[in-house]
Amino acid sequence: MSTQALEVGPPKDSGQSRTAWRLLMNNRLAAAAFYIVVLIVIMALMAPILPLHDPDTTSPANRLLPLFSEGHLLGTDHLGRDVLARLVWGTRVSLFVGISAALAAAFFGSLIGLVAGYAGGRADNLIMRGIDMLMAFPYILLALAIVAVLGPGLLNALYAIAIVNIPFFARNVRGITRGLSHREFVDAARLSGKSHIAILTTEILPNVLPIIVITMSTTIGWMILETAGLSFLGLGAQPPQADLGSMLGQGRALLFTAPMISVIPGVMVFLIVMGVNLLGDGVRDALDPRLRAGALSRPMPVTRIERPHVPEPDETAKASALAVTGLETSFEQGGGREVAVKGISFTLRKGECLGLIGESGSGKSVTALSILGLVASPPGVITGGAVTIEGRDVLSLDETQIASFRGGKVAYIFQDPLTTLHPLFTVGEQVAEAVRAHQPIDRVGAHEKAVELLRTVQIPDPEQRARAYPHELSGGQRQRVGIAMALANDPDIIIADEPTTALDVTVQAEILRLLQALRRDRGLALLFITHDFGVVAEICDRVAVMRHGEIVEAGETATVLGDPKHPYTKRLIACVPIPGQGRAFLDAIRALPSADTDRGRGA
Repeated sequence: MSTQALEVGPPKDSGQSRTAWRLLMNNRLAAAAFYIVVLIVIMALMAPILPLHDPDTTSPANRLLPLFSEGHLLGTDHLGRDVLARLVWGTRVSLFVGISAALAAAFFGSLIGLVAGYAGGRADNLIMRGIDMLMAFPYILLALAIVAVLGPGLLNALYAIAIVNIPFFARNVRGITRGLSHREFVDAARLSGKSHIAILTTEILPNVLPIIVITMSTTIGWMILETAGLSFLGLGAQPPQADLGSMLGQGRALLFTAPMISVIPGVMVFLIVMGVNLLGDGVRDALDPRLRAGALSRPMPVTRIERPHVPEPDETAKASALAVTGLETSFEQGGGREVAVKGISFTLRKGECLGLIGESGSGKSVTALSILGLVASPPGVITGGAVTIEGRDVLSLDETQIASFRGGKVAYIFQDPLTTLHPLFTVGEQVAEAVRAHQPIDRVGAHEKAVELLRTVQIPDPEQRARAYPHELSGGQRQRVGIAMALANDPDIIIADEPTTALDVTVQAEILRLLQALRRDRGLALLFITHDFGVVAEICDRVAVMRHGEIVEAGETATVLGDPKHPYTKRLIACVPIPGQGRAFLDAIRALPSADTDRGRGA
């Protein structure tokens, strides 16, 4: 097999250029909301210099003029005041009150939530009981009570709206902070000697910031509505000052004779609230670095497949349990694509174990997920090759047909069962669910089948363990549950993606013996993905070595291990320590040629 690497240049738009602005503009709803909100804000800010009438000047002779009247584009109200001027100035006032109240509530509420969540214990209990007391009152009634004490007025309405929204920020931020305060990276920061304030500002706050932003985006809209409600009741803006709420209140009596007096400020409130909410969603996504690796849209239900040509399977491929021919999988980054799996090919016969080995990032797991179209799109896309099972190209089938293979003909065993098992269902329910997904069987029969499968994978007392939740089992038992789920429908092929990496040595040996016994007894074809040559030597019939998305060497296990041809394979094998070798172990590795010095060699 040639080892000449396919050189891939950098994508047209590298990850460094994926700025928050570009991510925000990729979200069409957020982008549209951004331009709407910016237009409204600019209009409000330019109110003093726009050629508008005085919003407070009355003209009884010109009362209730219709839309598009001369000199009054949006007509006049019941006192002859220009509706357009009052709308622009009223929007300015409402935005000022809503944004100011949101900033005040976000600052004090987030500060309370961060301190309570990080401190925990009695301090957390005391602070949050005070917050609960505030939340026990209906917030609009509490706002009315505060305004009643302070007196009617726009500034007092701002204070009232900010105070009643502090508990929402405090509760949201406290919950997130509570979960983060005992995470490993926070513990590492404590061990490094960082102060509590430094941990809060540099470790926890960046993770909480997206929650604060999305809460602010929601509450700004609510605060504008609440301010409008107070003004509607005469407790906010006082005559002759206009805001959107007072305009709605004054137009209430004219709803049937002059409906546009109420409709126009109502539409403005709707645009502001919807625009701010949608923009907040987009800003939240753009600020979260975990979402910058791909598009902002949700993954598609199927992997996107764009193959310029489909290779025809040969007779060897048709006779094999699994045949992969020229498989190529890419990931979209900005305006370009990065190829992760570069035209690899291999076959797997019935009852055979093929070891796919390589260092982390070599493309092993992407290859396994691509076989049945499980790569998340976006950003993943299969751009070439074919996967043949039972003589059919799986990638040419529709989603319903591919789904019949998943868990039926082909089953997966993942690396960390704690992340793949549902934490809120018992392991028996989850194994039974895997059975019922492909077999017409009732719940009782599925449960009995699940218990039998747990017994097959040598879990002690399977009847009792079937009622346990994943967190109640050890790592080895959870891995056995994963194997039981893979065996639920008597598959012909099992793909095991580093199933022993997270386990200790003794449990690893038990899992490997179990897989060998199942392969021998059931005639399974096993694709075993690992980075451990010791495991490969124990259970694999053949081995394929991957590096940078390519198979650089393949052959019988004994041949590859005994006489490796590619420099990369030699270095991998040399990295297996030999007891008693001591410092000579490192010297032997340094003496080997680099894996990049002989790119033309291979098997």
